[in-house]
Amino acid sequence: MGVLGGTFNPVHLGHLRLAEEAVEALTLERCLLVPAWIPPHKTELKLAPYPSRYRMLELAIADHPRFRVSDVERRLSGTSYTVTTLRQLARELEAPVELYFLLGLDAFLEIHGWWHFRELFELATLTIFPRPGCARQAIGEHLTRYVSPRYLWNEEQDRFTHPDLRPVMVLRSTFLDISSSAIRNLVAGGKSIRYLVPEPILGYIEAAGLYRNPGNHLRNRKGAV
Repeated sequence: MGVLGGTFNPVHLGHLRLAEEAVEALTLERCLLVPAWIPPHKTELKLAPYPSRYRMLELAIADHPRFRVSDVERRLSGTSYTVTTLRQLARELEAPVELYFLLGLDAFLEIHGWWHFRELFELATLTIFPRPGCARQAIGEHLTRYVSPRYLWNEEQDRFTHPDLRPVMVLRSTFLDISSSAIRNLVAGGKSIRYLVPEPILGYIEAAGLYRNPGNHLRNRKGAV
């Protein structure tokens, strides 16, 4: 089962394409999208309310047979730590299922600052989506420096393996240079975000008045978002 976490503030096509390609490459029966309740590293970020971020995810994946939205971090309450989330998901599964924790390269390179980050490598197979031009060697060096020098690239299995910890995979994917922060800035400036987010999200952001600067009115209410 794949697990893709984030603030999803808002969810965009880059998030969804990453999850889609993980499902195909790993032949996953299900991929959970987990919106953060209280993200520990983004306390300065002005988050849309959790119900709005959750609803946008529901709208975005409504017609996908393998995607699900999970409210596990809302139910856990408190600060959202990935280790705690993965522990809880493992407890809730009816049968033992291998968890694939999906994350982009930028997040992986900051993982040594996460709470109890080494435990992640006991709970799930980390699946990293690098940017174009990123050498596999850089990922390996980060693993051996911060997690364990016993992580080695296994050519036959096409992944980093460790005698005691879960493997780490590197998946190439279609790189869509889209960010939630750029989308928020566009909305705040009254500019279009069409083709950056799923179509249902356009109407939701406008109707809910999300991400607008005070006093800024959209120049074209029908097409601006």
